[in-house]
Amino acid sequence: MKYLIISILLLTSITDPLKIGKINRAKKEAREAYTSGDYKTAITKYRYLVDSLQVNEDEINLNLANSYFHLKDTANALSSYQTLTASLNNEIRSKANQQIGVMNHQQGKLEEALNNFKQAIKADPLNGSARYDYEMLKKKLEEKKKQEQQQQNKDQQQNKDQQNKDQQNKDQQNKDQQNKDQQNKDQQNKDQEKKDQQQQQKEQQSKADQQKKDQQQKDQQQKDQKEQQKKDEQQQEQNQDQKDKDEKKEVNPQAGEKPMKISPEKAKMILEAMRTQERQYLQQNKRKATKARDKGKPDW
Repeated sequence: MKYLIISILLLTSITDPLKIGKINRAKKEAREAYTSGDYKTAITKYRYLVDSLQVNEDEINLNLANSYFHLKDTANALSSYQTLTASLNNEIRSKANQQIGVMNHQQGKLEEALNNFKQAIKADPLNGSARYDYEMLKKKLEEKKKQEQQQQNKDQQQNKDQQNKDQQNKDQQNKDQQNKDQQNKDQQNKDQEKKDQQQQQKEQQSKADQQKKDQQQKDQQQKDQKEQQKKDEQQQEQNQDQKDKDEKKEVNPQAGEKPMKISPEKAKMILEAMRTQERQYLQQNKRKATKARDKGKPDW
């Protein structure tokens, strides 16, 4: 047993120097690649140190994370930086938080980035780069908020102006519609007045035509009455002439006629009756001449 322990100690003492040599060579090669900007080779060397040689040093992990960052391998870079935020080395913890802030800033996560820079300053107040990033981002956020507020005010003013414009347009449309309605109403009233005037003129013309027609009928009636009166007078004269002839025949019979054989008393009575009939006839004709003849009745 004693010899076994001694053998293990001897083997360990022999192995350690070999491993240390590999670690040192790998560190050197990784650092040279990192310094020259060959980040792909640097990642390979640093992964060899961490995975194969089991080296867990903050400086190596930080350079590995930075190499991922420079190659834009965001996922691996962020994972490596987040691991380093738990480091006991304030400087390393500060740089890790600062780099996470840079990545969040690039992705537009400004509020998160500002908090990362703040954590970096807390971890290492002497980290002037982190403080600069913090102040610049803070100023940027303030400017952004100010611009957003100005834009908001501008949008509100534009909305207000648009509302006023819309209201003015609406008022103008209402006014135009009212004017149009009033014009239509005035036109309707004008058309109605014209129509009423035409109707009145038509009625007046119709009335005038009727009056003219009535006057013509009246004039015709008067003319007819005069003609009838004239005819009646002519007829009366003819009747009187005929009567006179008849009386002469009775008093002086013509030659060849056989005289009537009546007594003087009877002849006197007949003559007296005929004179009475003549006076009545004349009186009747006189009344007929002063009274308009009714066309609907016979002449007798």
